[in-house]
Amino acid sequence: MAIGIDKIGFFTSPYYLDIVDLAHARNEEPNKFLIGIGQKKQSVIPPTQDVVTLAANAAEKILSTADKQQIDMIIFGTETGIDNSKSAAIYIQSLLGISNQARSFEIKQACYGGTAGLQMGVEHIRLHPDSKVLVLAADIARYGINTPGEVTQGGGAVAMLLAADPQILEIEDKRTFYSDNIMDFWRPLYRKDAVVDGHYSNEIYIDFFKRTWELYQQKYNRQLDDFSSLIFHLPYTKMGLKALRSIIDESNHPQTLLAQFEASRVYNALVGNLYTGSLYLSLISLLANSNQLAGGSLIGLFSYGSGAQGEFYSARISNRFDNKNLKREMTDLLANRQQLTIDQYQDMYRSALSLSNENQKFDLSNDSSDFVLAGRQDDQRLYQSQK
Repeated sequence: MAIGIDKIGFFTSPYYLDIVDLAHARNEEPNKFLIGIGQKKQSVIPPTQDVVTLAANAAEKILSTADKQQIDMIIFGTETGIDNSKSAAIYIQSLLGISNQARSFEIKQACYGGTAGLQMGVEHIRLHPDSKVLVLAADIARYGINTPGEVTQGGGAVAMLLAADPQILEIEDKRTFYSDNIMDFWRPLYRKDAVVDGHYSNEIYIDFFKRTWELYQQKYNRQLDDFSSLIFHLPYTKMGLKALRSIIDESNHPQTLLAQFEASRVYNALVGNLYTGSLYLSLISLLANSNQLAGGSLIGLFSYGSGAQGEFYSARISNRFDNKNLKREMTDLLANRQQLTIDQYQDMYRSALSLSNENQKFDLSNDSSDFVLAGRQDDQRLYQSQK
């Protein structure tokens, strides 16, 4: 029985910062960011959006009324939690009107949380073939203004509906893992901005990729040329390219794999980092922009979460997949964003909901999204539907 991604949707902020503007403001040569990091634009998240609203807006695009009644599990992968106790998934269940007869919970391991949720959902459907599982991967990447990590900020959400006989991607029961207790990136409870050892984290990422790839080869007797493409978790797009180049000599068709990688990073370069969702935005980018995929094509996916957990797994493109709608939706979403000046970006960055317990109310007039964060009252976040 084939199990995997039946529907997939994406949502990000209606605002972005041009990376060239950021380079000029920080007295850097633009190509350091454009080529050295591989980023062109960066989503800037307004205070009226958080991971709950980002995920709700992504999921609302893809779910039918029938889907909402059939879903019996909601898994929310994020490292931008909004509460130390209550799951973001519970808010999603309520906002979207999903059946109350569903398990709803949140899962965390840095950027790996979305993959953990996807694999858990696949195994649930393997035992319960009539089930549908909603997996959400949403985050807001923050490193602070005028910091080394500033160029790799961003945010957004990917929503994936898992089912048997999927229309998009069939997840194979072939996967390998590697984990270790490493302090390359973390975010203490008292901080909104992450703490990261950038050079060390890059080294660990490559190391975990090569370890899981080698374990996969040994376990399943597959080689690089068995794959039509490899896609990666992309905290910034040059990172995935470095990983691919570390094994590209194993291929007899390196230019094909490199071309597929270029297709897979188109959208990430325009959005920036979204932690748990980055690998799956890369998947959306590959599906929408590659002209070399066909039904049955084998792809490899590398997921990484600092701290650290790595996983390499494989999947096949469904014979039923057609990328026309996905391509059009992504083009429309990214084309209809508003560019911010540096001052506007910095003001918006600082205006997010504070870590204190003060009541706050946000102006919603500039956010026409279906779901918004209206503010906070008596320690409760106030979510609102504008449908």
